[in-house]
Amino acid sequence: MTADDGGFKEFVETRYMDLLRLAYHLTGSAQEAEDLLQTALVKVMRRWQRIDDPMPYLRRVMVNQHITSWRRYRGVEVLTGDLPERPGRDVADRVVEHEALGQAMRRLSRRTRAVIVLRYVADLPEAEVARTLDCSVGSVKSHASRGLARLRDVLSPTPRPMDATGAER
Repeated sequence: MTADDGGFKEFVETRYMDLLRLAYHLTGSAQEAEDLLQTALVKVMRRWQRIDDPMPYLRRVMVNQHITSWRRYRGVEVLTGDLPERPGRDVADRVVEHEALGQAMRRLSRRTRAVIVLRYVADLPEAEVARTLDCSVGSVKSHASRGLARLRDVLSPTPRPMDATGAER
């Protein structure tokens, strides 16, 4: 029996763009997102007949694969703020904001980034994120809180206030 017998092909055709978007937000790179998704789909296809609910299962496979590959390779990617061409102002502003958000997301730990992506990009409830990452709801809340605070700090256009000793408050 092949994976297509159980609707795998239809599932991929229907959900591919949602999955690719999730992979992109996990990796921060279109090429890495495609690689991550393809690897996850191959793993899921092998077990397709035994999976009851494919979306949570596939999300978990993607997160685990992403964390595993990061641990294995830990490559450094150098990004520049220089754009080759300067299109219209509105598009340029969006590109700069998108790049700034991408850089800020890459500063988060893989686990925290996974929580932020699953919670706010995939719009999953905390309990589902906890099941996907095999952790407690409290851990999800903690990672989300710290991750959002870190993103605010990094993306904030104004410097943080200083106390009397010159340390940030």
